[in-house]
Amino acid sequence: MAGALLRGGVRRYPWLCNVLLYGGLFAAGDAAQQLWRRRRRGQPPDWAQTRRVALVALAFHGNFSYVWLRALERALPGRRPPAVLGKVLCDQLLGAPVAVLAFYTGEKRKSLWLKSVRITYDSFSFQTGLMYWPFVQLSNFILVPVYLRTAYTGLCGFVWATFICFSQQSGDGTAKSALMWLQGEKVSADEESSEK
Repeated sequence: MAGALLRGGVRRYPWLCNVLLYGGLFAAGDAAQQLWRRRRRGQPPDWAQTRRVALVALAFHGNFSYVWLRALERALPGRRPPAVLGKVLCDQLLGAPVAVLAFYTGEKRKSLWLKSVRITYDSFSFQTGLMYWPFVQLSNFILVPVYLRTAYTGLCGFVWATFICFSQQSGDGTAKSALMWLQGEKVSADEESSEK
């Protein structure tokens, strides 16, 4: 019943539902990584950080995604391979830099816009995103109906936000800092075995 209610709401109020779903899922990604990481260290979550992520996701990312995905569908309609590949290429060349720039501009309260532009193209998140988002958008453009594409992107954004926010808060924003929890578990296991 909840699924039917959600589908009906998305069809009746596509913009509102898609933006709220996107923003909520993206912010939940930040909250999830904070709860996991900070509870392990005995620290309280930084809800101000989650509010900033939610604000950027609701005010910009959800709206941008909604308008952008519909514009791509109008410019390159259909699910034929040339149209789908064209949409993915446009999304990565034009949409991704805008989205990453908005993320860093929203995250770095005191940084300058030009610094954010430099970070966008040099960033681990932009480069790693080129390995994640094309596959997300490929499945999005082939399998997902137009009216649910922003919500689907938000669901994938949950995974992405968890990864990126962890990377940004755990170090310098690199793959090493994003995956350091694996090393932390290995070090903990090594310490436990050496104590025995």
